[in-house]
Amino acid sequence: MIEIYTRIIEDSTIGERLGYGLNNSNKEREFIYTYACEKGERSLCEMEMQFLFGIKPDAPILKSKFEIEPSRSPFFRERIEVMFDGESVSDIVTQVQQLPLLESTFKVIFVKTNDLKKSEKIRHGERKSIEREIGWHIKGEADLMEAEIVFGIVPFKGRWYFGKYRKSEPVWLRHQKKPREYSTALNTRVARAVANIAVPNPNGIKAIDPCCGIGTVLVEALSMGIDIVGRDINYLAADGARENIAYFNLEGDVKAGPISAVTSSYDVAIIDLPYNLYTSITPEEQAAIIQQTRRIADKAVIITIEPIDQVIEEAGFEIEARCEAHKGYFSRQILVCG
Repeated sequence: MIEIYTRIIEDSTIGERLGYGLNNSNKEREFIYTYACEKGERSLCEMEMQFLFGIKPDAPILKSKFEIEPSRSPFFRERIEVMFDGESVSDIVTQVQQLPLLESTFKVIFVKTNDLKKSEKIRHGERKSIEREIGWHIKGEADLMEAEIVFGIVPFKGRWYFGKYRKSEPVWLRHQKKPREYSTALNTRVARAVANIAVPNPNGIKAIDPCCGIGTVLVEALSMGIDIVGRDINYLAADGARENIAYFNLEGDVKAGPISAVTSSYDVAIIDLPYNLYTSITPEEQAAIIQQTRRIADKAVIITIEPIDQVIEEAGFEIEARCEAHKGYFSRQILVCG
């Protein structure tokens, strides 16, 4: 987490040096995000975007006032912190000429993910021409191979946007290889998205994963700075979760024991509900887990492979949103309950 926050601070400092907002001094900061997902994860991706930004985007690109670390979502591709916008590339060229002399090397890239119709798509040669045109008017030393500062240019909803570019790093991918693994554990992409749906804004939120298994959700949540604790009735699983958390140099509290032994209260619980595939559990035991979840948490995000709407409602929860994540013939429902 130290690395993430350090980079944000560094970006802010760079922004001050570059004179962010020279033409937008009275405007709120805005960010352009692009994202991509596989067909089986589209429903999950859309829900994550809705909880992170409060909107359901209609294209693989969106604009928001919310500043979110690009590596936080497993679906983010890149982010532009908007410095200038205009009706044309020429408008952007005029504005970049106001930038002070850069002390660092730079380059400009054209963001290929946008909302242009197929007939409006800009071909490779023209994209490179736009990059050169803008770069030519920035005072400083260009370096196409190892630039210290990267700028992005992208069309969106009939306007052009230019600003500091950040590419997403697939943190979740590094978490796939860990010392302890289960064949039925969530994949890290789904686990990371579920953590974001449960805790879109970590400030002041206390979370628990009371059926944490080997800690797949815990690792993703802890790596994003979410205040979460874990528990599992299987002491071997709880031990595996501790080992996996430590393997990625994270710190988290994981206890062995049933959810019924939890005495603290939490803002939200994340539960990958045990099911009768490789684990023996009765419907009554599943219902008991959900009932105990209602006791300890105000909100829950429940992952299940079986229809459990009635069980959730009988426990006193109301299903507020739902989506599905598919992998081949295997499907999971993600239910947001409050």
